[in-house]
Amino acid sequence: MRVLITGGAGFIGSNFVRRIVDGSLAGYSSVSVLDKLTYAGNVDNLPKDGYEFVLGDIRDENLVSSLVKKHDLVVNFAAESHVDRSIQDPKSFFTTNIQGVQNLLDAVKSSDGCRFLQISTDEVYGSIATGSADENYSLLPNSPYAASKAAADLIVRSYFKTYGMNVLVTRSSNNYGPNQYPEKLIPLLISNLIEGKKLPIYGDGKNVRDWIHVDDNCLAIHSVLMSGVAGEIYNIGGNNEVTNLSIAKEIVKLMNADLSAIEYVKDRAGHDFRYSVDSSKIENELSFRNSIPFSQGLAKSIDWYLANVGWWKRLK
Repeated sequence: MRVLITGGAGFIGSNFVRRIVDGSLAGYSSVSVLDKLTYAGNVDNLPKDGYEFVLGDIRDENLVSSLVKKHDLVVNFAAESHVDRSIQDPKSFFTTNIQGVQNLLDAVKSSDGCRFLQISTDEVYGSIATGSADENYSLLPNSPYAASKAAADLIVRSYFKTYGMNVLVTRSSNNYGPNQYPEKLIPLLISNLIEGKKLPIYGDGKNVRDWIHVDDNCLAIHSVLMSGVAGEIYNIGGNNEVTNLSIAKEIVKLMNADLSAIEYVKDRAGHDFRYSVDSSKIENELSFRNSIPFSQGLAKSIDWYLANVGWWKRLK
């Protein structure tokens, strides 16, 4: 099948493209990548060949329409995604993450037989004190970023209910791994240590996130795209809840640094305390299991950032 991957030069999208091109993910006859190449999009993340690249914006209605009609599958990774930036500039998040998704859905609606997968986030559920959110849990987003993603999820649902479209949604927990933009927690801590800088930790560092390696997430997304039921939502979790402070301490340990490198900074506005998703649906219905333990994935991530200083230093 012909697949269009929007936001394919970003962190998760580019990993997905690479897995298709190297044959790790089967079932695709051709791959096209649409990316605006904002600060977080980087063609160096992509393979040298094996796909078609189109420079463009999902907010461009005509471009999106012309591209979608040539494909059988559309996977939307395109999004403004950094919470801190959404606090500073909500408008760009709303136009890209909401209007852009509507453009894609309208184009898919006009293309017979096309399947659409929206890549969402566990942040749409908001902060969870106890237990884990399943796919029927209330949406309680607390940042402009999370609100824009929740709105897009509801638009996708409305197009399924109203038009009977072949659409799906995945909600992933925090991803980590190679090629992640260095503003994100794990690559920021690793690269700061390499540069001899402090490791900034919001508040007391006790905020909890569930971490999944990007390779496992890509496999889960592939499973949903190939076997998921139209109209359904699938949580993708790492079953690995860790405090931000614990991650910082582990990175310090693995890199033979000193704990004095950790620096507590003023907490983020509206900082969610804990995210946790129940992934039993994708595990039971699609037989998906994570394969990369967090300790192993973190160590390999450190190795990658040590070996690719030129890549992230240019971005920082």
